[in-house]
Parts: sequence; structure tokens; C-alpha cells
Amino acid sequence: MHTVALIGAGKIGEAITALFATSGRYRVKVCDVDVARAQQVVGTLAHCEAHAINLADPHSTKEILRGCSIVLSALPFFCNKAVAQAAADLNIHYADLTEDVETSKFIAHLASSSTSAFMPQCGLAPGFISIAAAHLTGLFDTVDTVKLRVGALPMYPTNKLMYNLTWSTDGLINEYCNACEVIQNGTKQLAAPLEGYERLSLDGDEYEAFNTSGGLGSLAEALHGKVRELNYKTIRYPGHRDLVHFLLSELQFKGDRDTLKKVLERSIPTTNQDKCIIFVEVTGVTRGRTCAKTYSSTVYNQMINNRHFTAIQITTAAGICAPVDMLLTGAIPKASGFVKPEDIPLPAFLSNEFGKLCRDDKALRGIS
Repeated sequence: MHTVALIGAGKIGEAITALFATSGRYRVKVCDVDVARAQQVVGTLAHCEAHAINLADPHSTKEILRGCSIVLSALPFFCNKAVAQAAADLNIHYADLTEDVETSKFIAHLASSSTSAFMPQCGLAPGFISIAAAHLTGLFDTVDTVKLRVGALPMYPTNKLMYNLTWSTDGLINEYCNACEVIQNGTKQLAAPLEGYERLSLDGDEYEAFNTSGGLGSLAEALHGKVRELNYKTIRYPGHRDLVHFLLSELQFKGDRDTLKKVLERSIPTTNQDKCIIFVEVTGVTRGRTCAKTYSSTVYNQMINNRHFTAIQITTAAGICAPVDMLLTGAIPKASGFVKPEDIPLPAFLSNEFGKLCRDDKALRGIS
């Protein structure tokens, strides 16, 4: 039985704990600055225990992590450097959910001199979306264009934004405000968030999509020099983008993110009735012919082991639990240094006990 330390007992941390506990193959140390919240997440789950943690105290942090096979961070991106540094000091494996580019670069630097594995950018986007994209690109002799689209959406929106809060508000604001990595005309460059607007129809429903930061993870580096176009966009219901642009630019909340967070969390309700749309399209040449291959699936909120989890909880938790399980059981070829999502084989991920929660057999037809 592997012992994992999970730091962060929020909604995603709760789902991660439940998945590991349900498997019966893991002992989980659930750590949070609010030990009462950690105890609530642990509840009566077998082989799970709650710990208070203070990342400002490296000594006590390392004492909690000592003896663990891996530490997982389910904290906001700006906390991850401290957790990764503690893992490096103890030479244990590390994984997180960050979409922040600068944080991932810091972790990659730590990994360059480590014999343990560092896997940032797990989760849904980056994470599973990159795994699916890497699989599709491998089906072509040459690749021209790679489009990644992801949307965590309420099933029954009623407000003007056509949106409910379904995950980290800090992460949401970060995606809407930071520059976006793209490859355009073969050149890696930065694009403005909220730009690159497009409309799309999936399964008969109409959506919009636009640039947001962080979703590509390390894929831009991996595909630089190999593709003409690569971009990541967030899917929303039509009309959302213009209202967000009004808040950020005309009301100037882009320069006051703390106030924007307070406004959003005060005014926009949360929901546990959601869905996650995953869409990847790759065009290129195979066997002398130009063609396109697509992975498109939708994951809905659902009951797991008599507990209700949102779609974003399920896809994000599966997106880190599966790679961690694959690493610790030897199913990932690269077991040290910087491990990127595109290093993880899609078939193995979807066959994993946790990864199968993202599996949609219809989406695999013609690409498996």
C-alpha cells in the first residue's frame, strides 16, 4: 500500500481522497491549514488521516511528508512552489494541478536535478487534454493544426454570464487575465486572453470559445517545430466572453483581481450540476492524404460510491490520480525528472482504474 500526502482539502482534494480511498490500495494523508476541513474530507474513509499543515514552516511540512511515496498539491497555483521544494528536498515524487506557466517552469528546474518524478499540470487542462492531443498527433505522418477546447459548464445556467462557479475562482481569473501560449505559423508566441473568438456546435448545442492561459501546459514546447498551428481555448455558452471582457477591461478589474474574486464569489452562485466538454481536433497528413481526427466527449456530474461529485471534480481528480497510480505501478515509461502529460499513453490512462472515469468509448472510435 502506497502512502500519498495530499495537500489541499478543497473540492478537488475531496474527490482525490475519495478515489484513492475507494481503490483500497492507498493510504492518504489529507493535509490542510484548516485541520477541521481535512477531518471533514477524511470522515470515515479507510486508510485516510487528517493533518494540519503550515507551508511557512518547512520543518513541520517535511515531517508530515516523510515516508510518503508522493506528495500531491491540490492548492492554488501560487502555493505549489513551496510544496514542490519540500518534495525535492526529501527526494519524493510530486504532482499538482497547476495551469500556471511560471510555476511549471520552476518545477521543471527542480526536476532537472532530481531522481524522483515531478508531474505538474495534471488534471483536465492541462492534463488529460494534453494526453488526448499527444495520442492524436501520433496518428499522423505530419501534423498541421492542433486545436484543444475544454469547457467546465453549468448544465442549467440562468444568469447573464451563463455561468456558475464550478472550481477555483483564483484559477478562473488567472486563465482570463494571463497571456496565452500558442503556435502560429510555426512560431511559438503569446496571444491575448479572451481573443481568438470562435463559435462551435457540439452534439447540436451552440457554444463559443476564446483564448485562455495555461491549458496547453508543456504541449507548446513539445510540438514547437512540428506543427503550423496550436492553440487552446475555453468553451462557454454564447455571450459569456463579452461580459467578462467588460469586467476586465472597461471596469478595469484586470488590475484588481482580489476585488474581482470577491465580486464573483458574492454574486455568481456555485453549482454541483455541471458537465465538462473535452474536444481535440488534429489535422495533418497520413498515408499521403490530408485528414482530420477528433476526440470529443462530455463528462457529467455523477454518483460514485454513493457520493455525488461534479464533473469538474471527477475529471480533475481522475486526471491526477491516474498518472500518480501509473507512476507508482510502473506504467509510465519515464519515472524520474520532469514528466509531462504527453509522456502518458492515452490507452493506458483510459484503462486505469481512475482514468476510466474520463473514458468515452464513442470518442475512441477511429483513433484507438
